[in-house]
Amino acid sequence: MAEFEATRGMPAESMVVFGVASDLEIMDRWLPQGLSVHDTGPGTLEADGSLVPGTGKHEGLFRATEDQLRVEWGGRDHPDYSGWLQVSDSAGGTSEVTVHISLLDEKESGARADEVRELLDRSLDRLADEVQRRVSDAG
Repeated sequence: MAEFEATRGMPAESMVVFGVASDLEIMDRWLPQGLSVHDTGPGTLEADGSLVPGTGKHEGLFRATEDQLRVEWGGRDHPDYSGWLQVSDSAGGTSEVTVHISLLDEKESGARADEVRELLDRSLDRLADEVQRRVSDAG
């Protein structure tokens, strides 16, 4: 089993960041390239792309809890994959996002682990860019 976690500062208050991070309509903009998700109903989504295990589309579970500023997900047909994203306030109208991914069939070392860490870092960079766009558009 492998656990991966990354944290990044965000250029907006926590509610703005949570709004961007939990919006399934724009999630593809900041998720790892090669991964696409689509809302399929309350609490479910469909994941597709080159990063999805196996071939084709997979059904997943999705929950965004605004009062906790937390997003959780997991594979319904691939229960060996799950994760969460937590937003917390920082000083001066900024916030911080932590993303945690659990992969039951992976190891925490090796080339694949390095790839997962890199995907996490790039995704958080894109999330920060998306949050900055939201703040700029609002201003």
